[in-house]
Amino acid sequence: MNYFSSDFKLGILGGGQLGKMLLFDTRKFDIQTYILDPSDDAPCKIACNQFFKGDLMDFDTVYNFGKQVDVLTFEIELVNLEALEKLENEGLPVYPSPKTLRLIQNKGVQKEFYSQHNIPTAPFEKFSNLENLKSEISNLKLPFVWKCTEFGYDGNGVKVVRQASDLDNLPNVECIAEEMIPFKNELAVIVCQNPKGEIKTYPVVEMEFHPEANQVEYVICPARIDEKVAEKARAIALEVSKKFNHVGL
Repeated sequence: MNYFSSDFKLGILGGGQLGKMLLFDTRKFDIQTYILDPSDDAPCKIACNQFFKGDLMDFDTVYNFGKQVDVLTFEIELVNLEALEKLENEGLPVYPSPKTLRLIQNKGVQKEFYSQHNIPTAPFEKFSNLENLKSEISNLKLPFVWKCTEFGYDGNGVKVVRQASDLDNLPNVECIAEEMIPFKNELAVIVCQNPKGEIKTYPVVEMEFHPEANQVEYVICPARIDEKVAEKARAIALEVSKKFNHVGL
């Protein structure tokens, strides 16, 4: 596949800030970039070759967009899985694969995957809806972290529950109750794997979160940790990557 031909079209589902950072690099190559996003104000709009406005969760919209490009990727996980699966089955390279996305799009499925593959994760219980969780709260250790299994992002769909009344006004959707874990630092490792199976990791970073918004305020690189801790973080990240068997970041 010739990535330097101007006939090559890269499709990106989502036109947010991550997509804009991706376009910073794609502009170095002689390729065309197609963006699909529901907002006219998407950050990617000013930096791509073709911008399409549309619903990322709509099957036909995503499928028809994908038929126009040579390779399809996404910068947000809230996209129509069935459309991606159909496109992949028809031979379009989709990175990361819909198989990978299916494992992470639902936090309950993701947590169960970790448990099944002996990947360290906080103990949790999954509930079909909030009412079921409320009926079992006497059996749960407080405090815990409530998370809706789908459509949560940037602190949305996450709440620390210190008493039963903290559950009031939360949506009655499928959710998990995750045990609070005492920790010194919250770390992240980005793992990149190409279709050939070659793997690289970026430096371990440290994140500081806003105590109320649950959003990242600062990312510190390199993390202020001992090298042995960094090695352990990278090893866990590589193990997760291996189990997901993904292509991409």
